[in-house]
Amino acid sequence: PYLNRETEEIDETRYQTVYSKHKGSVAAPTAGLHFTPDVLKRLTDKGTRLDEITLHVGAGTFRPVQQNDVRLHEMHVEFFSVHIDIIRHIIANAGVTTSIGTTSLRALESIYWLGVKMLHFDDGFQSLELQQWEAYSLPQNIDLRQSLFRVCEFMEKKKQNILYSSTKIMIVPGYKFRVCRRLITNFHQPQSTLLLLVGAFVGDVWKDIYRYALDNDFRFLSYGDSSLLELSE
Repeated sequence: PYLNRETEEIDETRYQTVYSKHKGSVAAPTAGLHFTPDVLKRLTDKGTRLDEITLHVGAGTFRPVQQNDVRLHEMHVEFFSVHIDIIRHIIANAGVTTSIGTTSLRALESIYWLGVKMLHFDDGFQSLELQQWEAYSLPQNIDLRQSLFRVCEFMEKKKQNILYSSTKIMIVPGYKFRVCRRLITNFHQPQSTLLLLVGAFVGDVWKDIYRYALDNDFRFLSYGDSSLLELSE
């Protein structure tokens, strides 16, 4: 509706990433819409490693935060799957991972917390779903590699090459990021959980970033402009 026009035939192909393979989402992971075959080739030519995970974006992604107390907002569940080789790549390249989109970031961070759960509960570990506030109550001192090694051990024991999981994790200011150091994402609307995530990622400077975007007529939301954000230390 913010395009102020009716749906057009080209939307059937434009509103999709060029690397999409599996149906299941209600929406495209819009940060990936900026990546054309030419952009992907130029990245690989420069030696950038590209890994793909499967995301099933839920309608709850777009549900605004309507409470003054963010703790009262009920987060949606999103399903994702990731190959064990990708988890091994993250272990080998800890500290340099760039996430394409907020949903990818939530999934990647959730893998870390699943490993923490496995270490914390040991043989009593049951669920491959991460609850909304679980990341804030689990042990906070587990190394990234240690956690992801545990996930790989779990998968190897189960003889599974693909981890199928779901997450309700809600990332708000104060959250400590474990996996991703950079984030490519579009510009999000007020009162959204995605803007809370951006605020957690870059700190208070998010206000300057968005003020600059507004002052320079950047486009927001799904067909909008992109940004490359670096993690605030």
